[in-house]
This record gives sequence, C-alpha cells and structure tokens, in this order.
Amino acid sequence: MDITVEELKERLDKGEDLHFYDVREEYEYEEDNLGAKLIPLGELPDHLDELAPLKDEEIIIHCRSGARSGKAAKFLESQGYTNVRNVLGGILAYRQLEEEA
Repeated sequence: MDITVEELKERLDKGEDLHFYDVREEYEYEEDNLGAKLIPLGELPDHLDELAPLKDEEIIIHCRSGARSGKAAKFLESQGYTNVRNVLGGILAYRQLEEEA
C-alpha cells in the first residue's frame, strides 16, 4: 500500500512516531533527509532481524523518487511484512510539496 507525500508530511508535522526508513545511499541521505532511519536498499536483507518486531506494524519507506522504496516494500512483503507503505514520488515529491506550501 502506498502513502502520499501529503499524508506523510501531515503526520511528520504532527510529530507522529513513525517506523520510517530511507533506502537511498548514504551520500544521498547526507545531502538531504526527512529524519527517517537510513538503510540503503542493498543492505535491507541484513537488517531483517532489526525489523522483525515490526512485521505487523506500519513501516513507511522512501527513496529519491519512489522506485527503490517500491522494491524495498515488495521485498519486505515477500518476507511476511503486512503493512509496508511506499512514499509515492519520494523525497523529490516531498520537497516539491514543501516548495508549493
């Protein structure tokens, strides 16, 4: 299931405690991040133990444009995660939303 940048921004602005992950590379994260925990896509399989307690919790994943986070969401779903949400448009859409505000 996907999540829009509008819904994500609203929830971040409210200060909700989210299970929020960024699957971009470290250099991208250092340039610009939304406060999500960084787990680069290629390292995701190595973090399954850490993520295991969240199998039935909502997990929100984003990347630059939504492509890598879509792959990450499919991977987690294949591992039995039941509520993974991909941020449509990624950080690019999020920043565009902020500029329009």
